[in-house]
Amino acid sequence: MTAPFDLTLEQLREHRSAKWSRVPADVLPAWTAEMDVRTAPAVADALQLAIGRSDFGYAGDPAPVTQAFAGFARDTWGWDPADGGGRMRLFSDVGHAVKEILGALTQPGDPVIINPPVYLSFYPWLAGLRLTPLEVPMLDVASGGRLDLDGMARALTSGARVVLLCSPHNPLGHVYPREDLASLAELALEHGAVVVADEIHAPLVHPGSPTGFVPWLSVSDAARQVGIAVHSPSKAWNTAGLKLAVGITAVEGRWPQIREEVDWAPSILGQYAAIAAYTDGRDWLDEVRRQLQERTTRLADLLAEHLPGVRYRPGHSSYLAWLDCRELGLGDDPAATFLERGRVQLSPGPAFGAGGSGFARLNYGTSEELMAEAVRRMARAL
Repeated sequence: MTAPFDLTLEQLREHRSAKWSRVPADVLPAWTAEMDVRTAPAVADALQLAIGRSDFGYAGDPAPVTQAFAGFARDTWGWDPADGGGRMRLFSDVGHAVKEILGALTQPGDPVIINPPVYLSFYPWLAGLRLTPLEVPMLDVASGGRLDLDGMARALTSGARVVLLCSPHNPLGHVYPREDLASLAELALEHGAVVVADEIHAPLVHPGSPTGFVPWLSVSDAARQVGIAVHSPSKAWNTAGLKLAVGITAVEGRWPQIREEVDWAPSILGQYAAIAAYTDGRDWLDEVRRQLQERTTRLADLLAEHLPGVRYRPGHSSYLAWLDCRELGLGDDPAATFLERGRVQLSPGPAFGAGGSGFARLNYGTSEELMAEAVRRMARAL
């Protein structure tokens, strides 16, 4: 099998992706959620097939994609998206899906419950729709985080009717246990609320996670009644630029009135890639997951050696580390100091909402050598 993380720094500097092209040449990027991996062979072969066919038109019949995703979900999580009348629809990416769904469910000014520190793009998505983020911060962040169910109940009682859930949680890497999700589903059902679950990092839950990923729509009958889930191969197979996501709902009439032109948004190359990833890209994904789990342990060791003032609790999914830098005395945005003095770019903690001041998010989805270099540069910034 191709070694996923064996790209050299020189090869990565040639990339035109956002992670590498939007930073100066002397900056090591460890910010936006792209991995530094060789494309899964199955995905590369599928794209070559599209090239050979000169097949670059509008996206076609979604059924092969939804069938491939359903097969992956059944085999990986024991969940059939078609259970209970579940229906699927394609979007260009998770952000596109969430914005279209929220736009159809809400009116400007409505509150949407989120759980900070949380994926930084949630805030501009809501702002663009003129929606109000109603923050219910995660509890016990220093121990890995957990959902504040009492706070969620208060927010729903206050009149909020939409929850935007990040599952697994970004940036904490927290994988919600079924009982917490079931409690949230009961709360949402009681208050007539809708839960929109962004599950983009689900395929990247580490093999050693004490809690396996639980798809929102598999949690309970209550979750199926109140829920919409959004998936994509983009994080797990590093195909964000190929533009494809899958939205799923399980209750008749639950889909909001989404514009028909949305069906033209996905990419045909995204369709080719998704089918290949979900069917023939699983062994490659297993190797990536294994290496990412090893990286979490190695990162903890590197921080202890070079930056003992940084507190880091390894998560159990994906490749994003939430670093508590408050003891370093670098102010609200330590990422700014790491960039200015160390020439390594992290994501700024304050952008993740309440609880983000004094924190930074590090992307360790790269080679062990480049991860170590990022930590050394951070240390030199002090």
